[in-house]
Amino acid sequence: MDLVRPALAYLDSYVEALKRDWSHDNMRGIAAAHEELCEIARNPGEFVRSLTDPDAKGAPITLPDGSRVARLPGFRLWMWDGEFCGSIGLRWQPGTMELPPYCLGHIGYAVVPWRQRRGYATRALGLVLPMARELGLAHVDITTDPDNLASQRVIAKNGGILQERFCKGRHFGDREGLLFRICL
Repeated sequence: MDLVRPALAYLDSYVEALKRDWSHDNMRGIAAAHEELCEIARNPGEFVRSLTDPDAKGAPITLPDGSRVARLPGFRLWMWDGEFCGSIGLRWQPGTMELPPYCLGHIGYAVVPWRQRRGYATRALGLVLPMARELGLAHVDITTDPDNLASQRVIAKNGGILQERFCKGRHFGDREGLLFRICL
């Protein structure tokens, strides 16, 4: 498995994952997948370009409660092993290590269910960390749910240290989360 920049050449495989109800957005799930399918149908090239947005010029982000917030600079990469198998994204706020309260972490990832338990998320996270360092980040914060032991293992294998249990806030249904930090 390697990471690839989203491109039209990989899009059909990505669309197949969305049609199987997979989503990179583990909070909004199928709703986010359906939104992306509509965006792809409307303009595939624009959709692919929108996944790399280091200047935060794209549309606002929809949170799980339906509210919309300003987009942060960031990009998504696709996990690829001959077909699409997952996504990992990095986002940041220029000039600071802090993130706004509506952004739960610098990095988010999701592997399609039919490719899980192969080490893909661990490898993807390990490949993104040097990119975060190149952007000048001294650390990255990653959050997960208390019952997501697989994600906790991925983070720990990449040097993540649990910082705290916290309440994700009203945008995320006031659910409990775990905050990990990886020093770069």
